[in-house]
Amino acid sequence: MPSNRTFTMIKPDAIEKGHVGAILNKIIASGFRIVSMKMTQMSLRDAELFYAVHKERPFFGELVAFMSRGPIVAAILEKDNAVDDFRTLIGATNPEEAAEGTLRKQFATSMGENAVHGSDSNENAEIEGAFHFSGREMF
Repeated sequence: MPSNRTFTMIKPDAIEKGHVGAILNKIIASGFRIVSMKMTQMSLRDAELFYAVHKERPFFGELVAFMSRGPIVAAILEKDNAVDDFRTLIGATNPEEAAEGTLRKQFATSMGENAVHGSDSNENAEIEGAFHFSGREMF
């Protein structure tokens, strides 16, 4: 059953390049409502925990270092079919393969620094949102 909420992070590369406003504008223009949002910075340990599913992959250390190098904007978004619709909006992990008009096509520079995270399932959206937000931070 489709969920009406998903989780996203605007990653350090997009923040460093000043793309937060443009990314949020595209998210809102695509029909999503922001129910929680904050700028924060993950510690190395936070990033290790958040990306634990990738622990055995060769890119894990690079991913953790990247995601903890600067601030992120974490948000929970609401819309019918939120997870699938947001995955469509962000585009393929590799920006060279992402469709025109997607966030990664417009704002990402590489597979490793791809501007935006989006939950890949309803279950992960719930887990990831709870990692960054308490219940009283969701509206």
